[in-house]
Amino acid sequence: MQIMEITDDTGFVEFGEWLLRAESVHRQLRPQLMADYSEQMNRVFAGGGRMIIAAENETVLGLAVWRILEKTFSRSEIYIDDLVTDVQYRSNGVGRALINWCENRGRELDCTQLTLDSGTPRHQAHKFYFREGFVVTSFHFGKSL
Repeated sequence: MQIMEITDDTGFVEFGEWLLRAESVHRQLRPQLMADYSEQMNRVFAGGGRMIIAAENETVLGLAVWRILEKTFSRSEIYIDDLVTDVQYRSNGVGRALINWCENRGRELDCTQLTLDSGTPRHQAHKFYFREGFVVTSFHFGKSL
């Protein structure tokens, strides 16, 4: 398994064929993604999002969408928007490899924290995050507009 950056530091998609291969895995977590996946992801990347994938041969095993946030509380943090492993490859170290990559990138960029949000009904994901050393530090509130 290898971890590949799909985007460069500016958000430019360097490996469009891998982005297209990642779509079906990404939709396992986010079925509400727009029909034009590339268009939506390019908007995410233009807003600071970046993507890595875990791949083996020609298969995307998992992916992470991440960004750097400058905040008053934590200063600079690496935030994971989306972390998903293809259902066929869960419990094989894919998620851990993606998190480890994000931790290392965060350290390279002098971030103080690695953070993410996880939906309240995603109990299996929460068990995984706790095993990986994450703690619940706050509640995230949302309101539809």
